[in-house]
Amino acid sequence: MLRINRLSSTLSCVRTAARRHYGAPSAALATDPRNDKTIHLTQSRGVNVIHDPLLSKGTAFNLDERERLSIRGLVPPRQQEMDKQLLRVKRNLDACETPLAKFVFLSALQDRNETLFYKLVIEHLEELSGVIYTPTVGLASQRSHSIYRRSRGMYFSSQDRGAMSAMVYNWPHDEVDVIVVTDGSRVLGLGDLGANGMQIPIGKLSLYVAAGGIRPRAVLPVVLDVGTNNEELLNDPLYLGMPHRRLDGEEYYSFVDEWVTAVKSRWPNALIQFEDFKYPHAYNLLNKYRKEIRCFNDDIQSTSAITLAGILASLKARGKKQEDLSDERIICVGAGSAGVGVCEGIIDCMVAQGRVKSREDAYRRVYMLDQHGLLGNPDLPSENSTDAGAVGNRAPLDERQSCYVKSDLPDRLNLEQVVERVKPSVILGLTGIRGVFTEKAIRTMAQHHERPVVFPLSNPDTHAECSAEEAYRWTEGRAIFASGSPFKDVVLPNGKIGRTNQCNNSYSFPGLGLGVTVSRATHVTPNMFLETARAIADLATPEQLKEGILFPGVQQLRSVAHAVGTRVCEVAYEEGVATARLKEGELLEDVVKSSMYTPEYVPLVYHQHH
Repeated sequence: MLRINRLSSTLSCVRTAARRHYGAPSAALATDPRNDKTIHLTQSRGVNVIHDPLLSKGTAFNLDERERLSIRGLVPPRQQEMDKQLLRVKRNLDACETPLAKFVFLSALQDRNETLFYKLVIEHLEELSGVIYTPTVGLASQRSHSIYRRSRGMYFSSQDRGAMSAMVYNWPHDEVDVIVVTDGSRVLGLGDLGANGMQIPIGKLSLYVAAGGIRPRAVLPVVLDVGTNNEELLNDPLYLGMPHRRLDGEEYYSFVDEWVTAVKSRWPNALIQFEDFKYPHAYNLLNKYRKEIRCFNDDIQSTSAITLAGILASLKARGKKQEDLSDERIICVGAGSAGVGVCEGIIDCMVAQGRVKSREDAYRRVYMLDQHGLLGNPDLPSENSTDAGAVGNRAPLDERQSCYVKSDLPDRLNLEQVVERVKPSVILGLTGIRGVFTEKAIRTMAQHHERPVVFPLSNPDTHAECSAEEAYRWTEGRAIFASGSPFKDVVLPNGKIGRTNQCNNSYSFPGLGLGVTVSRATHVTPNMFLETARAIADLATPEQLKEGILFPGVQQLRSVAHAVGTRVCEVAYEEGVATARLKEGELLEDVVKSSMYTPEYVPLVYHQHH
């Protein structure tokens, strides 16, 4: 274990109860000499306190606070602490009849009392992560313009060209640790949702706070509204985004560049997470900015890390070692940014393990299909002259996709033909299309492997390539199954339980963001994602692996983020990209843990600014 110091100045003060509770800048924190408790100094009084979700305690203000903050008489007289508040909101939440109704209820709670919102989410993480994020957030995104109540985050649109560097100062907080930004062009498996995509950054950042311990005051959701090509939204009078078709080409990239420049000027230390950008914009933006700023692409790199973690854990579940990865034969259905990103992470790991002769040798072990079929050799005789999968022209492959072309196999073989020839041990789905994994393909896999690894990873669950029940039925209950959205465990005919795993980015990005934030890394490096995968793959117990459980439960996301954050911090120092100053004498894992926000009420004191 890397033994290093407590992070000085920025981290040593702010990381105490304040960073863990309100997470306010150190200038707004003080110690009350009467009780030696951390207090929060605020310049707000009266209804401004009650209506500020970062300050409000609802019914939990004590009499002294009500007096000094001028809210006496503005809240019910009987003080009720957080445990009573949790009882009330959970009872009301349980009365909501649909997942979308629960989503709207939780959004309203977050808008009025963030501390209580995060306390509720953390205490019921397994139940509520599927409401604030996948799968419910997909439906919420589709209906975002209909359920709109109150603005959260920032919108930068095509009418803001030339004004962004001034607009960033409209955000009320000087300290921002993490920004999640989307252009809404490829939201989950739902396609172009334009400005409705804002629900995704909001949901991601809720998990950054609840799981990763990032301060609520230090997160910023952003939509780059460059228009939409979704005709239904363009024709909907309630749609809140710009009512024109998407910018593209140089106009698009100069728009994003203006936004990045503006953000860098105000928050030079912020980590920027690119989210739900379509292919190839996703790769082009990542390649342009990855060496300039702290940034990564969630769909490409976080998805890669958690998928790799699942494959490494599945090796252990099958009685193998992580180093046996290069012996696997892997089929990836989906050649977009997520599919290519996932496979690049697998290739990186094979190369790092040193069991392949070269990167080109590693590519030979991964077979990629797009909507036309296998990326193969068009000069070889095709078996698909009458197959529907062969119809249509394939766009030219880019350099990343071209690495996966198999010169020894005909182009456009369908999935069942590829499975028959390759006999894969692992199949990955990143298409966003329900039912892509056919019964014949999975049954053929199961003929050649005792425990076939079946990962339909597309979100939401209605777009998964197959269901958990199908995977277990087609493999006589022998599959190792993981999906992007949660599926319930499956009761098998023999009475045993077919375990399901959620191979979702919520296991990877919160800890990554925590590690980058605590270490103040100048860049997010490829090795951080590789080590994130290895750290997560080591968390399941041997007993869990034997049952086919690859990851700790979603309820354990905070401990997963702590483990990942600690390892990412170590990598940042090992690679020389960390800038947080260090002293001797404390385990890094303790520094990371004490930096994590905990939702608790802190005494509020009015402080008039002079």
